[in-house]
Amino acid sequence: MVKVKQIMSTKITNEALKYIEKNPMENLDKLLNLSEKVIRRENHKEIHKKFKEIVNDPDSNWYHLLERYFSELSSATRQKFMVNFMINSGMLGIPIQYEMMEKHNCNVPWAILIDPTSACNLKCTGCWASEYEKTDSLDYETLDRVIKEGKELGIYMYIYSGGEPLVRKEDLLRLAEEHSDCFFLSFTNATLVDEDFAKKLGELGNFGLAISVEGFEEETDMRRGKGTYNKVIRAMDLLKREGAPFGFSTCYHRYNTETVGSEEYLDFLIDKGCMFGWYFTYIPIGKDAVTDLLVTPEQREYMYHNIRELRRKKPIFIMDFWNDGEYVNGCIAGGRRYLHINANGDIEPCAFIHYSNVNINEVSLLEGLQSPLFMKYRENQPFNENHLRPCPLLDNPEYIRNMVNESKAHSTQPIDKEDVEELVKKTEDAAKNWASTADRLWEDRVKDEKIEV
Repeated sequence: MVKVKQIMSTKITNEALKYIEKNPMENLDKLLNLSEKVIRRENHKEIHKKFKEIVNDPDSNWYHLLERYFSELSSATRQKFMVNFMINSGMLGIPIQYEMMEKHNCNVPWAILIDPTSACNLKCTGCWASEYEKTDSLDYETLDRVIKEGKELGIYMYIYSGGEPLVRKEDLLRLAEEHSDCFFLSFTNATLVDEDFAKKLGELGNFGLAISVEGFEEETDMRRGKGTYNKVIRAMDLLKREGAPFGFSTCYHRYNTETVGSEEYLDFLIDKGCMFGWYFTYIPIGKDAVTDLLVTPEQREYMYHNIRELRRKKPIFIMDFWNDGEYVNGCIAGGRRYLHINANGDIEPCAFIHYSNVNINEVSLLEGLQSPLFMKYRENQPFNENHLRPCPLLDNPEYIRNMVNESKAHSTQPIDKEDVEELVKKTEDAAKNWASTADRLWEDRVKDEKIEV
């Protein structure tokens, strides 16, 4: 197999990098013409076509996002985002992943979510990571091995969670330097971001941050502790100054949904320098989970409509992971497009599904993808023909119950060995309540957009 890093030394990439640094907006059309030579998949050709439309529409919010990309990010970030993220991880990596899926008869993901440590300097209300031991960590050699094995499968996107990943920031910077052909992203509370770290991210270009924020000061400090919000804002200012890549990660729940789904909130974060935003809905994991934080069907529908409207007019890329299931044909977990490895090494199908059959300290990444629970995911996906009900826990809890039991997976929560029957009891009512709303929205969507089901 030809290595992606060898392909990247070709004339196509070198020419593309020249276009990025010299009159980028004027040269975008030439850049897209060059990229046609490396596109292999039909869906990528469709994306390419849409990019061409954006480039020729200066009034588009996506055009303005590209302008932000070229004016606000460092030179290293612009180059690494295009080469590592768009080309290595996208146009070249994805076809390899599909080849590996067929060869090994298992899911092969686009991204790996991995926890370098379970340690954290905060204790946020309702955080699933609180169910892990705070002393767990994966050594540098294991993290490095996972990335090397992932690249053999065509995986060039690596995301960190925890715990607070930046407790290990020196190791994470070293990994980004060592694997300069990959793109890295870390979920973070941002309280450990300082001037030196922000500067290093701007220089590297292939390591970005998804900063956790729950709204404005009142909403953020309610879950994350007094003073956290101000530290987050300072971190954003430092990162923007250095042209480092970053965006926001927001968990919406019963008490902040109307705030974080508002235009005012998004405008503020765009102004602070966020290039992307990831929305997650609250999931009650662990014995002390606060079920009162679960959103109502009305709130989830509010996010459904608002995110779509804001996405059409704001110069930022935003996603709502549960409500955007239609764009990825349902659940992406179980290695279908991503998996999770916790700080103890347990290979889990999802960051919110704390069950496993295998541990990365004992098996290869490929063996983890072929483990019983992962194969059950592959067998059952999608879990619902209505992709607005994608999740096997929040939307179709009977599936996670059956998959865990049939695969004989064990709980990976050392503090609370939560039985799957106890887990689904907390989401069954929410699933039933959302079903009728989701079905109505899906029927309208299929009719209006002519979505294939």
